[in-house]
Amino acid sequence: MQRSASLRTAMLHYAHAFFNQVAQSAACNTFHVLERRCCRWLLMTQDRMQSNEFQLTQEFLAMMLGVQRPGVTLAAGELQRSGLIRYTRGHVTILDHAGLMKRSCECYAVSKREFDRLLGMSAKRSAGENGA
Repeated sequence: MQRSASLRTAMLHYAHAFFNQVAQSAACNTFHVLERRCCRWLLMTQDRMQSNEFQLTQEFLAMMLGVQRPGVTLAAGELQRSGLIRYTRGHVTILDHAGLMKRSCECYAVSKREFDRLLGMSAKRSAGENGA
C-alpha cells in the first residue's frame, strides 16, 4: 500500500465505509424496531448481491440483527404478507424495493449514501428497483 496511492485510497475508503456501517447498525439496533431493521438489512443485502434474489437463512438474519430467530420469522412473515418479499427455506426474493424502502428506517439511506460516496457504487439498480 505504500507504493500505490490508489490502492491506499481505496482501502481507506473501504475502511471508512465499513466503520460507518458498523456504527450505523449499532445505532439502528438500539433505536429501531425489528421490522424496520429487517428491511434495512434486506435492502443492504440486495445492494451487495446486485440481485433481487439471494440465499439468506432466518438464523443468519437473526444473528445479524441481534435478535432471536422467532422474531425474524414474524418480521419476514409480515413483509411477505405485505407483498414486499417472498421467503422460502433460506431463499429471499425482493418483490417491492420501493415498498421495502418505505418500511425501512432512515439508517438504510444514510449508510447507502455514504457507501456510494466512498466506494462509487452509484450505478443504477437492476430492473427490480421500481417495484416488482
